[in-house]
Amino acid sequence: MKKILIIQGGGRPNGNTARLVDAFSKGAEDAGHKVEIISLARNEVKGCLGCNACRYGKPCVQKDCFNDIVPKIMEADLLVLASPLYFWTISSRLKAFIERFYCIAEEDENPPLGRYEKYPEKDCALLMTAADNFFWTFEQAVSYYKYTLINYIGFRDKGMLLAGGCGDTNGKPRIGDTDHLNAAYKFGNEIYQ
Repeated sequence: MKKILIIQGGGRPNGNTARLVDAFSKGAEDAGHKVEIISLARNEVKGCLGCNACRYGKPCVQKDCFNDIVPKIMEADLLVLASPLYFWTISSRLKAFIERFYCIAEEDENPPLGRYEKYPEKDCALLMTAADNFFWTFEQAVSYYKYTLINYIGFRDKGMLLAGGCGDTNGKPRIGDTDHLNAAYKFGNEIYQ
């Protein structure tokens, strides 16, 4: 059994991304994993201020939900980031969440790949939804995910589910008209097989 923490960066509680997350979560739970979902729409996490207080042994100066989420990050085997596509990349909520990883990094005297710090060793995955489904729709978001989370932070990539073609929701999710929910269930169910 693995502990899976899903960080949902979308704003609609019943939108396409929320439904994709639910399908992935159900698949993972049916495979025997423990899953927790945290919505950044209900748990505010502000972006990093770059004040470096955390570099001097002080807690993060920002008074938001991130400090409560840190123990959950540390306990998780797999961190799943979920976001709708906003302006060709992840949501600002999810970007702010990732920026705050700075305060959980430790000094590394011999950093690999030009990094300055050492991050916890975790698996990660990406779930995304978009109205469009062009060959380039997710290109920017995938680039950010791979560069930041895999190459820089050093998490182990467990895969991505890029659910394009979900249509304009306007409060009416259309992901159910696609096969993405079945794919998300299978992804969650087989992620550690």
